Amino acid sequence: MAKSGESKREREKKIASQMIELYCRKNHGAKNSLCKECQELKDYALLRSDKCPFMESKTFCSNCKVHCYRKDMRAKIKEVMRFSGPRMIFHHPVAAISHVIESKKEKRRIERERDEY
Repeated sequence: MAKSGESKREREKKIASQMIELYCRKNHGAKNSLCKECQELKDYALLRSDKCPFMESKTFCSNCKVHCYRKDMRAKIKEVMRFSGPRMIFHHPVAAISHVIESKKEKRRIERERDEY
């Protein structure tokens, strides 16, 4: 069930956008808009999320068995996530805590399903 009216897809897009914006601001000095490279990554990430056929059965791309990102974009988003993930608690604490809780629940669910087989 969606929290506060947001769908899973919209929450995932919001988290990805916040992480990319934080990364760009801290690494590329962006103030009010993203640099070209980060804007391309954000557009790509949002498009991938919009087209995801597994959205209802997974929480985040990192928990998905199918990785639909191109190799170069996957490397970029991993770099962004590694940098922004630990810093999200200071910039977007509610989103960060919710993300961690949802990820842990999803990983436990996946492990239970795997153990059932």
